[in-house]
Amino acid sequence: MSRRPENPEGRMPLLDHLRELRNRLLKALLGLVAGMVLGWMVKEEVWDVLKEPFCEVPQSKDLRGDACSMVVNGIFSSFFLNLKIAFMVGAIASSPVWLYQLWAFVAPGMLRKEKRWTVLFLSLALPLFLAGSFLAYFTIERGLALFLGFTPDDVAALITVDEYLRFLVTMLLVFGLAFELPLIVTILNLAGALSHATIKKWRRMIIFGIFVFAAAATPSADPFTMVSLALPVVVLFTVSDGVAYLVDRRRASRPSLYEGLSDDEASAIEDEPFDIGEPAPLEERR
Repeated sequence: MSRRPENPEGRMPLLDHLRELRNRLLKALLGLVAGMVLGWMVKEEVWDVLKEPFCEVPQSKDLRGDACSMVVNGIFSSFFLNLKIAFMVGAIASSPVWLYQLWAFVAPGMLRKEKRWTVLFLSLALPLFLAGSFLAYFTIERGLALFLGFTPDDVAALITVDEYLRFLVTMLLVFGLAFELPLIVTILNLAGALSHATIKKWRRMIIFGIFVFAAAATPSADPFTMVSLALPVVVLFTVSDGVAYLVDRRRASRPSLYEGLSDDEASAIEDEPFDIGEPAPLEERR
């Protein structure tokens, strides 16, 4: 911050950019490592929460009868399971650190308007992603119960830990990222890249595409999970459609800079040169 008055545009040579990137990555990595240490300390409690949807399925007790159990098929599988859990907790716990480092690296090259859009996007993206992930967590049990329900009575379901964790993480990511679609639509509309008229024209195809995406992207591919993902996204898309309508309506109510000017009339040209004054500082122009 002390260098900004001397360098208001934030310019620096390429090597300085690379050094800045290295420092930001190092700080983000240190934050991730600290989060992973915390995750390793609470890995047992986190695993109890992660396996809860599977333990609600009757087939989870095929091996031990009265207790939920899964299997590992490798010597190092248990260690890597704990490492994966620690990484998941570390990535979430350290997200303020690495998000800030990312923001601090790209923000000096942004205009003030772009900064406002980025702050708006980040402030809404995380809650929407978490909402989608929570919804996925509570629908996983239905998908598991549907497909494991086809297991014959004389067959035990040997579900490996790696397979279940991969299924769980995929569901959380798919639901979380799908909930970002309405936010992306809103940001594009605010930026002037996507109008409400275009959204209205393709509304049916977009809604149909949401259902197709929900059917193809969910690992379980059962109807309940597909509908659980598609319906909230359609509702959020409808909200973003309404926001785009209000934004475009507000833009249309503003007077145009060229209102009242004839297309065939040339503008007046000053014959004598005149002083336009000193250019405004860069910060004011932003």
